[in-house]
Amino acid sequence: MRSRPEIPPVVCYPVETLPRPDLSAYRAATDGMQLAETVIVPPRDAACFEVKAGQVFRITSVEGPQVGDLNLWNAHDLSERFYSGKTRALHGTHLTEGHQLWSSFPTLRPMATITRDTLNWYRFDADGGGIHDLIGTRCDPYTHHLLSGQNYHYCCHSNLTRALAAQTGLPLHEAEMHVHDVLNVFMCTGFTRDTQQYFMKASPVEPGDYIEFFAEMDLLGALSACPGGDCSATHSSDAAKCYPLEVTIYDLQHMPEGWRPSHTNGYDRSHGISVFGDKRR
Repeated sequence: MRSRPEIPPVVCYPVETLPRPDLSAYRAATDGMQLAETVIVPPRDAACFEVKAGQVFRITSVEGPQVGDLNLWNAHDLSERFYSGKTRALHGTHLTEGHQLWSSFPTLRPMATITRDTLNWYRFDADGGGIHDLIGTRCDPYTHHLLSGQNYHYCCHSNLTRALAAQTGLPLHEAEMHVHDVLNVFMCTGFTRDTQQYFMKASPVEPGDYIEFFAEMDLLGALSACPGGDCSATHSSDAAKCYPLEVTIYDLQHMPEGWRPSHTNGYDRSHGISVFGDKRR
């Protein structure tokens, strides 16, 4: 049994058959795109925005190094939302150009495609840190209270909850149930070599850096400007210097060549049961 660690690893979800977006076609379609709306996310707060299928949105650093926590939902059905865990399983722990953000079961379809990323050069550093991670869940007041015994109301979870409640008119406790694990935009993270604990370090993001997405379906988004600022020292407090983030939404003059709106997953949802009972019998 001691020899089993020598058996080579196997990728859980080989993606050779996964339909891949034509990134050159997506980028060509953005030539001449027109600004439709600008949303400013204040420091230590969150804001919602809506994007139609076939529009592009960018998240941009505008004043100083700042990371953000991104939630996405189907604009017409909040039960369909960004599934960070499955996106991580398909694309890896950190996202960049050409990767897609996938929705929750049972639809499991692309919600957005990353078309440009000005931090694509960073990749992974000597500590194993990378940008735009899917491994952190979002800073939240519950974990903060568990570890410190204190209440802090401007964690990303609370920021996203307030923003969604204000956007939808849902009571705060109902809106909170729709807030989910995030894409940590601009955040530099990884796992320590010795204890394999989740770490954060100073983000390389500078004013003018952005990550750009093509909306594969009608989206409702919420973005929190994390109270950790560039996450070089602390979060879940007012100690870090924080800056706003900008969300810009664009209309395209034409759709990418060959593009079709994303469709729901083809699984029949029978889960092995038919009208005649268990199919295995």
